[in-house]
Amino acid sequence: MRADGLTLLAEGRPEEARVALRAAIIDGDTRPETWLNLALAEAGAGYADLARASMLQIQQRYPGWDEPRLRQAESLRAGGQHAAAELAYESTLSINPSRTEALLGLAVLKLQRQDGFGAQPLLLRCCGVAPGQSQAWDALGISLMLTGDKVAAEGAFAEAQRLDPAVLDYALHRVDAAVAADSAAAEMARLELATTANPLDPVSQTARGVLLERLGRRDEAICALQIATALSPGAVRPAAMLGGLLARSYRGLEAEQVLVHAIALDPLNSQLQNDYATVLMRLFRAAEARDALEALIARDGPDVTALCNLANVTISLGLQDRAVAIARQAIALAPAAHLPWRSLCNTLPYHAATGGAELSEALGRCAALLPRPADLNFTNTQDPERRLRIGLLSGSLRTHPVGWLTIGGLETLDPQKYELICLGYDAAPDPIALRYSAIASAWHPTDGLDDQGLCQLTRGLSIDMLIDLGGYGDTGRMPACSRRLAPVQIKWVGMQNHSTGLPEMDWFITDRWETPGGYEGFYTERLLRLQDGYICYSPPAHAPDVGSLPALANGHITFGCFNNLAKITPTVIATWSSILHLVPNARLVLKTHQFSDKPTCDRLLADFRTHGIDPDRLTLRGASAHRTFLNEYNGIDMVLDPFPYSGGLTTCEALWMGVPTLTLPGETFASRHSASHMSNAGLEEWIARDLADYVELAVIRSRGIAELATLRRNLRAQVKASPLCDAPRFGRSLNQALRYAWQEWCNRALPGPARGQPLDLNG
Repeated sequence: MRADGLTLLAEGRPEEARVALRAAIIDGDTRPETWLNLALAEAGAGYADLARASMLQIQQRYPGWDEPRLRQAESLRAGGQHAAAELAYESTLSINPSRTEALLGLAVLKLQRQDGFGAQPLLLRCCGVAPGQSQAWDALGISLMLTGDKVAAEGAFAEAQRLDPAVLDYALHRVDAAVAADSAAAEMARLELATTANPLDPVSQTARGVLLERLGRRDEAICALQIATALSPGAVRPAAMLGGLLARSYRGLEAEQVLVHAIALDPLNSQLQNDYATVLMRLFRAAEARDALEALIARDGPDVTALCNLANVTISLGLQDRAVAIARQAIALAPAAHLPWRSLCNTLPYHAATGGAELSEALGRCAALLPRPADLNFTNTQDPERRLRIGLLSGSLRTHPVGWLTIGGLETLDPQKYELICLGYDAAPDPIALRYSAIASAWHPTDGLDDQGLCQLTRGLSIDMLIDLGGYGDTGRMPACSRRLAPVQIKWVGMQNHSTGLPEMDWFITDRWETPGGYEGFYTERLLRLQDGYICYSPPAHAPDVGSLPALANGHITFGCFNNLAKITPTVIATWSSILHLVPNARLVLKTHQFSDKPTCDRLLADFRTHGIDPDRLTLRGASAHRTFLNEYNGIDMVLDPFPYSGGLTTCEALWMGVPTLTLPGETFASRHSASHMSNAGLEEWIARDLADYVELAVIRSRGIAELATLRRNLRAQVKASPLCDAPRFGRSLNQALRYAWQEWCNRALPGPARGQPLDLNG
């Protein structure tokens, strides 16, 4: 009977084993092994409390036997009772100090709470007792990484990999240690030899791909991971890594294909589902992404990461109330985590009810959750007039709003006074990325680096001044900025919708229209108010010519808005509907990538219909090539700016195409972009004072056909001659602001972030 019970237990049939073993005991088999196996069968059948009680009884009967204590520890650990499990492992070791399972189990629990020093003696003993135990060597490497001994850690991982070369984790841990120990080149040489000797080994190919990305050799990394995926078509992790790398390389369609394959292999993997939804978002397929995330949450229950992604995609669909509610749901699940607050800060600027103080408070709470190292001292030479090394930190140093609004001004900085270093994604070169490369002394890929790695990079490069161009956006590195990447840190463009809330962000580049006097209280940074606008627009060479005013041929006014759907709130829809009622023959053209999705279009048309607007008066257009996008302004008479999140680059593009923008600024930085650009171009009269004035101005302007036609004929020349596009003028202003910020750091006597007077170049 006991033999039957053991067989059933070995076959994974614990309930039947439990019955057989209990029968064996009743028949007189009272050996301790039988009692212990009964307890194990009880645990396997789901009677955890009963099993633990049985194990305690066995321990009391046989106090010198370590086996029931070890099994008790493993049961407690499996049940998540880690503190009790540690005590049980220690009890096991008090009887048998060389019991390898207890040494390893206790060490792993200590590693889970980041106690590297506590785990190391246990793991050293385990490796000594059982030198062939690969898990022990791997865990030893992890403990050494935690305690800062990167070289020894690399050696431990190497031994684990030698003992069990088929385990991918060991190879990846070895790569991490090699990078941390500054021996990445040697590890790459070893992996090159390994893949040459055995080109069919997916583990070496995967590790090689990961290391190639860490070294900035992205195309080679993709190739290596493609090989690894082909060699192990049934393995999930190489495919997941390849999908992530393709997504970061802006190869979204390829990433989608790979992730679909990975999900088919592991359909219950929530991380893969999240990654897939992220790729869909980057492919501008927001409705599909939302469906995927809602299905994931319905299946697995609320999860912080999934909720944060859902909040971001929901705001992209123009559902502001719902997006903010989802972000707050994520905060309720993990109030001390940074990510949910980041999602809230990325949704609040679009919400109609958000004021400057509320947004500032949320950003401050988000920033307060970021890690901050104790050492914030720098050895940069405090010479106020020397040549400065400036780091441009962004995932968007390319054809992107960040590129169009910054590159012209940066190109005019004196290279004798400033050395520029690009810190960003190593994307495929495009015209604007090539312009950045031309003015930079170096380009360092950063997307393969964690926050600590990025901090080590910038400090190793002796960056004097770090300009963040990403904020809390998708590729933003604000958490790294909390570690202080340079003595002086400045926020400019790139998700610059309000203050960062970050005490370590010293300065905020702005202008007198974006942050009028009295707005300083909304910002934790000091303000660098430039002489004119806070950006310099570089018009594209491929922009089509400006056509005549469409109303002259159409016989009616055509309003337009080519902004992201996230900015079109219920209040905006109601306001635009009021304008359409007051200008009865007018049409409204809306264009954004979200309108490539028919259900999204149908929903928006229904929203206008509730305000009495016939759908025939609206035209919704989806994504297109940039030149086509610009040419569509030749069918627009005037732009109606959304609020509270106004247009930015779209306003500059409309102006270049001869189309003015009617705007309504508010308290937040995001609400005042168009007001800044219109003022900088000499069109202050297009800025409304309040909602009623916005509606009235739209009606008045729509009646002035002759004035609109004249403005259209002359607007491109006016914009070209204005400070909005005057790169040398902007560069001189930016030069003054950067030098002022540097001198402030040089002049301060005490360590820590400087807190002197703001700079206003308008006097």
